[in-house]
Amino acid sequence: MTDPITAARERALAVAADAVRAHERELVALSHSLHAEPETALCEHKSAAKITSLAEASGFEVTRGVAGLPTAFVAVHGTGELVVALCAEYDALPGIGHACGHNVNGAASAGAALGLAAVAGLLGITVKLIGTPAEEDIGGKALLLEAGVFDDVAAAFMAHAAPEDSVGASSLAVGAWDVVYRGKPAHAALAPWQGVNALDAITLAHTAVGLLRQQLPPGALVHDVVFEAGHAVNVIPETARARYELRARTSEELAHVRRRVRACLEAAALATGAELELTSHGADFADLRQDEFLTAAYTRAIRALGREPVDRRGEVTASTDMGNVSHVLPALHPAIGYDTGGAHHHTAPFARYGNSPGADRAVIDAAIALAHAGVELATDAEQRRRCLDLLAGRRAATAPLG
Repeated sequence: MTDPITAARERALAVAADAVRAHERELVALSHSLHAEPETALCEHKSAAKITSLAEASGFEVTRGVAGLPTAFVAVHGTGELVVALCAEYDALPGIGHACGHNVNGAASAGAALGLAAVAGLLGITVKLIGTPAEEDIGGKALLLEAGVFDDVAAAFMAHAAPEDSVGASSLAVGAWDVVYRGKPAHAALAPWQGVNALDAITLAHTAVGLLRQQLPPGALVHDVVFEAGHAVNVIPETARARYELRARTSEELAHVRRRVRACLEAAALATGAELELTSHGADFADLRQDEFLTAAYTRAIRALGREPVDRRGEVTASTDMGNVSHVLPALHPAIGYDTGGAHHHTAPFARYGNSPGADRAVIDAAIALAHAGVELATDAEQRRRCLDLLAGRRAATAPLG
């Protein structure tokens, strides 16, 4: 005979899955629409509107422009003490559209929110669909976290589009600088000695960082791109602009890499006489820490849908601002796979598969599996209490003294 808790869980799992499938046409249409009209960081006005329109039509209470970010939103359903967040991504990459599959990510999170909303009253939960813009740039989740949008959240979920199904992977911490060298212009033939060459400074910086790479910790990476380094060949370049992106296995290692790279940039200024301006570009992304219980629950759910995810625990992928969330509260960030013809993220070929039948199935499967992970959390008394206790501890740590 099935005990009441198990029976309630099985019922909730079935209701949540049915709710996702009932919205399958809308969710696939949402994914296709996001894919057809890609919008880059903080310009995702249409994309955010498409998701919030679906949420409002499904009974969610929507707040737009949260945390001062014009394309961020929060959509809430239910009043239970356990607040479960679904993080929806929807920004694209400049020039190559949804080459990271955020149309799939966003639609899957929306679908999971709809599935959990159908059982919110039964489970005593609040479903919070959070629109998180600019993941490919300044890190919307990190900014929303800092602004308090996750302050009431006990656990946060999302799935990421990929060429394969996987669970448990970590990610690299990442930070970026906007770099400007300011020199002094001069005629390149008549009086070059009167100038200070910003192009020389950016060249020395690039070379110094290249030589530094051998001494960086394993897994540390530095990428740079030059946006400007002069405009006329017969004028000593006055200004050079670049962006440097630094990655490392942990936030602590990232701080070490940052110090070493900064020394290279400062040395280039010293050697040429140029002035250096360093400005942080967006928020630093922390390394991703996946919650073991949530990962196990998702794995069971996705296997029940006929998928066999690769266990990537102990491995490191690229970078995500979901890492920042995972340092504060239990988080889930599996990869949902579909055929991409061998193409990897951040390439035009990957983007072309984003509205394929495989991607469409990924939207629905990920939505159901994420919703089922939420059901398991809500119906497991020990894990539910763990997350609520962690939330209470966070609140106590930030409460004003008095």
